[in-house]
Amino acid sequence: MNDKTPLRELKGVGEKTEKLFQKIGITTAEELLRYYPRTYDIYEEPVEIASAEEDKTVSIRATIATGIYINQIRNLQILTTTVADASGRLPVAWFNAPYLRGTLKKGSVFILRGKIIRKKGRPQMEHPEIFTPAAYEEIIHSMQPVYGLTKGLSNKMITKLVHQILDTRPLHGEYLPEEIRERYQLADANYAIRTVHFPKNMQELLTARKRLVFDEFLLFVLAIQLLKEKTEEAPNTFPMKPVWTTEEIIEGLPYDLTGAQKNVWHEIERDLSGHKLMSRLVQGDVGSGKTVIAFLAMVLSAENGFQSALMVPTEVLANQHYEGFLRLMEEQNIASCHPVLLTGSTTARQKREIYQKIADGEVNVIIGTHALIQEKVEYKNLGLVITDEQHRFGVRQREALTTRGNPPHVLVMSATPIPRTLAIILYGDLDISIIDELPAKRLPIKNCVVGTSYRPKAYSFIENQVQMGRQAYVICPMVEESEGLEAENVTDYARKLQEILPGEIKVEILHGKMKPKEKNRIMEAFASGEIQVLVSTTVVEVGVNVPNATVMMVENAERFGLAQLHQLRGRVGRGEHQSYCIFIQGNNEENTSKRLKILNESNDGFYIAGEDLKLRGPGDLFGIRQSGLMEFKIGDIYNDAGILKNASEAAGEILALDFDLILPQHKALKEHLKGYMSEELENLGI
Repeated sequence: MNDKTPLRELKGVGEKTEKLFQKIGITTAEELLRYYPRTYDIYEEPVEIASAEEDKTVSIRATIATGIYINQIRNLQILTTTVADASGRLPVAWFNAPYLRGTLKKGSVFILRGKIIRKKGRPQMEHPEIFTPAAYEEIIHSMQPVYGLTKGLSNKMITKLVHQILDTRPLHGEYLPEEIRERYQLADANYAIRTVHFPKNMQELLTARKRLVFDEFLLFVLAIQLLKEKTEEAPNTFPMKPVWTTEEIIEGLPYDLTGAQKNVWHEIERDLSGHKLMSRLVQGDVGSGKTVIAFLAMVLSAENGFQSALMVPTEVLANQHYEGFLRLMEEQNIASCHPVLLTGSTTARQKREIYQKIADGEVNVIIGTHALIQEKVEYKNLGLVITDEQHRFGVRQREALTTRGNPPHVLVMSATPIPRTLAIILYGDLDISIIDELPAKRLPIKNCVVGTSYRPKAYSFIENQVQMGRQAYVICPMVEESEGLEAENVTDYARKLQEILPGEIKVEILHGKMKPKEKNRIMEAFASGEIQVLVSTTVVEVGVNVPNATVMMVENAERFGLAQLHQLRGRVGRGEHQSYCIFIQGNNEENTSKRLKILNESNDGFYIAGEDLKLRGPGDLFGIRQSGLMEFKIGDIYNDAGILKNASEAAGEILALDFDLILPQHKALKEHLKGYMSEELENLGI
């Protein structure tokens, strides 16, 4: 077997299973090996019943103390008994598990592993795993992988297949130069890939993970540096002179630009009129006023006789930007711009007309989604491309948008707060501008971090806000219930809210597994006020502006990184009304409380990102997901900031010594980088 072996050729994978794996983007043996566990189950020493903590997965060694009782409630069969040890007794229940009848004999001793919850005021354990003491002894202290699943795939199945691949694939040659492995104390690549799936202990896991994260970051930084080389050589074939129109717009705005906005605007003006092509990142907190800067750049481009394109991640946002631009034109009496909207749901007939107008140069401001580069769009003289952070804009797209061989200026806008030291590495191919002031008239969001017991209060607060005509978001970490993961999910939560809130309040769900058309429909209905409460995963992090939404409630806040929670919070506080953010902490750990307290005390994204970095330790590897910016497979720019800096340093040294990677010690690395640049950068949107 080799890494390119199709999954279908593995023992136990039929057509149905193959399709399930395709759903999560896995078609080959290598892709499955790179589908890293999202967390690990650690089988710890059993504890006594009396000292077992509630709402936490524990193991207890106990004797079956009573008979076995079976109840049938509709299509649910409930099997109950009571177990006991020297410290006390505990009722236990299993659901639809008739096979246990013959196993559970009064007087037998078992290890039960599950969560103790309180029902009708009494603690009990529901549906625990069950082991004989001898079987538990074999797995005690071991770390079992827990994978992200889709309906129909089980953790057991993935584990079995990963074992099969690891046991039959040949060992790979090492592609990192030895001196780099020694200097940064990196494990062997074969050891790392096996151990990340099946570590014996935490130390082994950290060693394996460090190597895989280093590799991922090193390849990324090398690729970015090579892209930079291409960009830096590009002359400015679309020189733009500053114009009075943009000054008049700034004067005529109903508010003053902040000092930071003015500085960034001057940097962009200077770039567009300079000798080299612009490649600039504008980083600004949510609500800092990046859009108006983008609009000014588009007006400048039109006044100079060129076309510009603004590409955003969702159709709803594209619509909102298009409406916003039309309003600006009307209010400021701008005659030089002829805008058009192009998205996936533009009809075929409209598209043909729009393509013609773009090709003829009849329209010079094109606003839309990925349709701007995916379709057969031919631009007459595209001088400027502005993209939202979801679309890091790379060589391939640049080539797709070149006008008669001339690449356009590129402006990337990002609301992800990244400390500057990391931004310089991650955006090594771009110049960086930062908007670090918020407009004066913004009301600061009121925050609170609370435990799960606060929920009833939160629900009645949401109800009051809706009755005042406002809207609310509720964020859950998962789409549906998942084996081995204890966290709220969108599907069940929405059902629960529909029962709790009055019938006239419309509750809907939104998540990444929905079809784009359905997602757009929901987002538009929420933006227009038809839906009052939106229960969603983090897909709302980017993509819609709803000034009427005043409440953001995040369940299991401990499962997200602070930067991501700050992004989510930025969905509210966009209108004239006071907004609120409620972070529900699903565990009682002191470190989590400490992290979340930072959010409670500050609304400054860059400060939060910096503090987040300081607080991270190896124990934070799991359950905290940063998303939005460049989703690496295993590395996390906040968690692994130290490794990112080391990888950047190593990449710099390699390229300084051998830019074209032609020395013998870099031959294998060059091959690896080629594969990475064709696949991974595309996935990362670079």
